[in-house]
Amino acid sequence: MICSRLAHQGNNAEISTRMAEEMQSQQPELSAASSRIYGIPDVGIPAVNEMAGINQSPRRLFSYRVLKRGLDIFLVVACSPILILLVGAIAAAIRLGSPGPIFFSHRRIRRHGAFFSMWKFRTMCCNSQKVLDEYLEAHPEARAEWLKNHKLRHDPRVTPVGNFLRRTSLDELPQLWNVLDGSMSLVGPRPIVAAEVEKYGPYFADYCRVKPGITGLWQTSGRSRVSYPERVQLDRNYARNWTFWGDLRILGKTLSSVVNQDGAY
Repeated sequence: MICSRLAHQGNNAEISTRMAEEMQSQQPELSAASSRIYGIPDVGIPAVNEMAGINQSPRRLFSYRVLKRGLDIFLVVACSPILILLVGAIAAAIRLGSPGPIFFSHRRIRRHGAFFSMWKFRTMCCNSQKVLDEYLEAHPEARAEWLKNHKLRHDPRVTPVGNFLRRTSLDELPQLWNVLDGSMSLVGPRPIVAAEVEKYGPYFADYCRVKPGITGLWQTSGRSRVSYPERVQLDRNYARNWTFWGDLRILGKTLSSVVNQDGAY
C-alpha cells in the first residue's frame, strides 16, 4: 500500500525518535487544547516502538461509516442553493481579478495513504512555482518559514482576490465536491502532500486511519498559529478519539473561527 511505502520512505529511526521527543515535550499544551475543543481525555504519547501495536481505526464503527457519511451528504445538499450562488460569485471575481483557471487541484494523501485530487479556488498567480522559487532564494527567512510550516504569512504568489478567499477560508469551498465523492469528509485532518509525511513521523499511520477533512482540530485550535508538531498531535488525537458528537462540536467551532478569521492567511 502507498501508506506503508510512504511511511517507510519518509521515516527512519532518527526522524521518528526526534518527532516523538519534540511532541512529548509539548504534550501538556497539546492535550489541553484537544480537551478544550474536542472533549477528549489526555491519552499521552506512546513510545515509538509501541506504534505498530496500535489499531484503533474509527472506520470500523457504524457511527463513522454511516452517521458521519450521512451528515456530510445531508449538510452539503441542504446548503447547496446558497453554495451555488456563492460559488458563482467567487468564480466571477477570480476570472476578473487575474488570468488563469478558476479552480485548482492539488495531489494530496487521503485515508489508507492513497492519493487524490483536492480542489480549491485558485488563489495564486499562474506562474506560482517560479515566483515562489525566486522569492525563497532572495529571502532566507521566508525559506526557513516555508520549510517549517509549508506556508508563508506573506506569500508573493497570492492574488488580491486570493488573499480575501484565504482569510475567509472561502477558497476551500470546492472541496465540498471531494466530500460528495467520498475522498474527504467535512471534519478530519487537513489533507497533506507527500513531502509532509516525514513531518508526521510514526504518527502518519494515525493520519491514514481517517478521511481528511475541510475543517478539524487544527482549524479550531488557531490554524496557522499552531506549530507543525502541534498539528500532528491534534490529528493523532482526532484519529484515536473520534466521536460523532465531537465532529458536531468542531463544525460549530469552525463557524466562529471563520467569522473571526482565526489564524487564517
